[in-house]
Amino acid sequence: MPIFSAPDGTGLAYRLAGSGAEPPVVCLPGGPMRAGAYLGDLGGLGARRRLAVLDLRGTGDSEVPADPASYRCDRQVEDVEALRKHLGLERLDLLGHSAGASLAVRYAARYPDRLRRLALITPSPRTVGLELPVAERRRIMARRAGAPWFDGAAAAYESIAARTATSADWAAVAPMYYGRWDAAAHQHQAAEPGQRNGTAARIYNSAGAFEPEVTRAALGAVAAPVLVLAGELDFILSPAVAEDFAQLFPDGRAVAMSGVAHYPWLDDATGFVSAVAGFLA
Repeated sequence: MPIFSAPDGTGLAYRLAGSGAEPPVVCLPGGPMRAGAYLGDLGGLGARRRLAVLDLRGTGDSEVPADPASYRCDRQVEDVEALRKHLGLERLDLLGHSAGASLAVRYAARYPDRLRRLALITPSPRTVGLELPVAERRRIMARRAGAPWFDGAAAAYESIAARTATSADWAAVAPMYYGRWDAAAHQHQAAEPGQRNGTAARIYNSAGAFEPEVTRAALGAVAAPVLVLAGELDFILSPAVAEDFAQLFPDGRAVAMSGVAHYPWLDDATGFVSAVAGFLA
């Protein structure tokens, strides 16, 4: 994998995938702090556009930084800017998934003029101070009632909401992140422990990582088109919250995909690629 240097000297890796003559789409993984391998080629998006998938510091093939505090989301913005410069891009198409979208939003707030287009895929809304109420999360989850894993997942979510969750609870709720809890979803989920830096994940969202009011105000300067893509089965970001998120940008638009949850490129690859490739074109 190609390596470039972050401003603090940490060696960061990125994976080039796909084809096409246009500059690559820079992709930021979520997790938080999960290696970019889980994104794959984003359901075939790589067949439409080249992808530059970043391994955030301390994940995948990227080096562990000397200062663990640099794992915090806002402190990784300059890593993204360093990758833009390394790729020789005047402006970049930027895609962030889940917690990676938080980093993409912080980048947009700091460097609005460096964006060509911004795609936020099932983003965490916490970076802009939006919230999906627990009652609404329960309503979304209830659409899965009848699945053999549902009762265990619903009970586990109550522990998560009460902030008393154990590792067993997080494992039990895993099927909720997928539109279909099939063999492909099992395989995708099983890879997570080996891809995620747990220490870094706890720091990524720590105090000071987000300044919602400051960020919301700064997003008014983002002239680039912005896509906020939500899944109707996603209990992290509902279509309604996605609409509110998109309205924070002068040229934001929300798209809701039916039958998909938190990993839309796995649940409906054709629909996902059509929506995102069309937006980036």
